[in-house]
Amino acid sequence: MTEHSKIAAGHQARLAVVYLRRSSASHVKNNRESTERQNALAERARELGWPDERVLVIDEDLGLSGSGSVMRAGFARLTSEVALARVGIVLGLEVSRLARNNADRHRLIELAGLSALRRNRLASV
Repeated sequence: MTEHSKIAAGHQARLAVVYLRRSSASHVKNNRESTERQNALAERARELGWPDERVLVIDEDLGLSGSGSVMRAGFARLTSEVALARVGIVLGLEVSRLARNNADRHRLIELAGLSALRRNRLASV
């Protein structure tokens, strides 16, 4: 199995979302290399076959905690895009960048699974 064998044309027809988050304004200011590494994920999406117009970088949550106690517009946007089955891949450096709160992270994963099931049902009709 090759590295790209799980990526199908159907995935690439949807968005590649790069979700960026740093925990605090101090981390954003003093830890630039992490933000640069996260931004490099957009290039990785292109290497995996996504065209520029379908690579979406969500960076509204830079400097916000992922604990769930802060409303994060970027995470809400990501969740909405996943729920609407518009996302083919989500890229991030590590899963904790999505959310430190397990409930938020699990809800996103559940929505991804449900939207994949819905797509599969529509494809088989």
